[in-house]
Parts: sequence; C-alpha cells; structure tokens
Amino acid sequence: MSENRFKVRTPLFPLYSEVGRVMSDFEGRPKAQATGMIQSIWSQTGTPQNPVDWSDPDSWIPERLSGDHAELAKRIWEESDGAVNPRHIYGAYLFINSFALLEPDSSGIYRLTALGQGFLNGDAGVIQKLDDEEGLLQLLLILSTKGQARRGELLDEWGEFLLTHSKFGTASTIKDTLRRRLLNLVERGLVSRDGNRYGITQAGLDYVIKSKMVSDDPRKKVMRAVKSFNDAQVEALRERLGHVPPVAFEHLVRDLLEAMGYEDVTVTKESGDKGVDVVATVQFGITTITEVVQVKRHQGSIGRPILDQLRGALPLHRALRGTIISLGAFTKGCQDAALFPGAAPIGLIDGRRLLELLVEHKIGIVERPATLYEIDENYFAEPGEEPI
Repeated sequence: MSENRFKVRTPLFPLYSEVGRVMSDFEGRPKAQATGMIQSIWSQTGTPQNPVDWSDPDSWIPERLSGDHAELAKRIWEESDGAVNPRHIYGAYLFINSFALLEPDSSGIYRLTALGQGFLNGDAGVIQKLDDEEGLLQLLLILSTKGQARRGELLDEWGEFLLTHSKFGTASTIKDTLRRRLLNLVERGLVSRDGNRYGITQAGLDYVIKSKMVSDDPRKKVMRAVKSFNDAQVEALRERLGHVPPVAFEHLVRDLLEAMGYEDVTVTKESGDKGVDVVATVQFGITTITEVVQVKRHQGSIGRPILDQLRGALPLHRALRGTIISLGAFTKGCQDAALFPGAAPIGLIDGRRLLELLVEHKIGIVERPATLYEIDENYFAEPGEEPI
C-alpha cells in the first residue's frame, strides 16, 4: 500500500473495463500520440452556431481529427464496439499514467508494466491495491453499515475521508468523486443500484472482509458479524421454503415477480394448468409479452421432461417464454434444452439464484439497517487547528 498521504488521486475516475480497453489501444504506440489525440479533442469546444455532437464519434472523428489522432480515436471507438467514446477517456488516461500501468520506453513508446499486466489479468492483489489507493475500499466500508443509501446520504462520511486522503475539498468535487467510484463498483457487482439508491452486495462484503488493506478498521468486525448473521438467515430461509405448503410457495413466487416489475401476475388454479403455476406479463422493449412459470419447491434436480411439459403449455396461455423456479438444481440435459435453437426460451432459476432474488427484492426478508456512532473530531478541533 502506498505511503502517500493523498490516496485518492484520480478526479475523473474511470470504469475499470474502460481502462483495460484504452490500455490495449495505447500499448505499442507513442505516448505523445495518445496525449496529442486527447489534447486535440479537448481543444475543440464548438460554437452555438456549430456545436459538436460528441455522442456520435462516427461523425466527429473524421470531421475533427486527422492523421494518427483520427486513426487512434477510431480504433478506440470501433474495437470497444462503441462502448468507449474517445471524447471521454481522459480519466482512464490519468489513471493509467498515475499508476504506471503503461510507461514509455526509451523511444517514447507505451509499454505494459508488471502492474499493468496484473491489472489486465485481473490479479486480485493488484486490483485490491488500486481500490485501496483510490478509496473504493473505504467507500465499501461506508456502505457496509447502511441498507440502501442515496448518494447524498454518503457524502458526509466520504467527504471526511477525502479531507485526510486527498487534495479534493470542494462540494462539487466530493460529489463527483463519489459518483464515479460508485459507478465503478456497480459495474463490478460489488455495489447494487436501485434507482438513486445504492447498497453493498454480498460480493462487496466478502471483498472488504478479505481485504488486508483495511484490516485495522473496527468496522470490519461489524461486517463479519453482519455477514455471519445474514448467511445464517439466508440458510434459515432456504429451510423454511422447503417446508411451506406448495400454494404458499407459489404465492411467494408471485410476490417476487411483482417486485421484479412483472404485471398481472396470477397464480393458476390447482388443476388444468398443464404444469403452469403462475402467469404474468412483462414489458420487453416496446412489447408486452406473456410469460408462464412453473414452481418446484423440492430440492432435488429438475430434468428435461418437466421443461418439455412447460414449453408445451406455452400456446395454451399464448405465452412466448417460460421459466422454471426451483429450490433445487437442474440437470445438464435440462440446461441444454432450455435455450434449444428454434424453440421457445425457458429460463431456469435454481435454489441459489432464487434466494439471491428474494434477498435482493426483500421477499420473505426484512432489512434492518445498522447505525454506527463515531466521535466527530472536527467538532472538537480547536480554532485554527487543522481538522483530523
């Protein structure tokens, strides 16, 4: 871990997926070419009479750039399949240079460093070091003691951290550094997002608990206790579901589907359903389609005959697709047949995924936020004394 007091350094913090793509395009090229392309792009601001539509690289690259700069920008845009807009890679460029993921050789050509190679390979130690250096581990710690929180509810603690670990201090910069790091963590599955609310995921909890970078933070003890308790509750939920009456299990699935955004969710009658337990509609693009669901409470393996039965029932309900939800697992034959070419798709949700969805949408689970109290050292600081 760096001894640098200022750990949070990158202002326009990028997504790691974007960093990886930009590194691949920069490697083997002169650093001056990459720098020149970025400067050339940012020197062009357009005018009210002739604005630049930066959202359309296919148009502005040939109009605004030429030579090597145009070639590099086009490569970044096309090789990312339109995911990385060259106009917005300055944050990735700063990150790459700040941590020396690429370094110019004696001829000025960008070469991959050992740290850069580790980053591209997804080396856990390298990624953890970078996360610690840029405050992402601290942000996960802040989230760990909350349920679902809006960005505004995280600003005070994040701002206090930045006071001692960065050169950032303005309100706008504190907000932007928080927003960008949350987006990074969401993309990596360490934080969940529901509208304007964020929460740490189980993967995020596991990551921080295993991290050695913040081992001295007492909140990790709280996190371990919370994780242990939550794991026990999820296992208790699995056991409970294995003993509820079939009809109650079907109604639980109905409640889950409604929480996931399905509409007109109906539990079918006990007879004559042709293997269908729940019928619902879902918005798919601009089209509303009907989906049928078969529910299996037992924890054994589901084979292909059950899938074939559900697929055969689709025309009866004028449904375009179906889903089997089970506390158990699915045989390989069932999994292979689920997306058979030319046949109606059948989704498979096993016991592990079902529990994840129930927890995520708070069905059969109640979320109890934890509140931690800490001394406000800044409140007790003497006049003129530097805040802690």
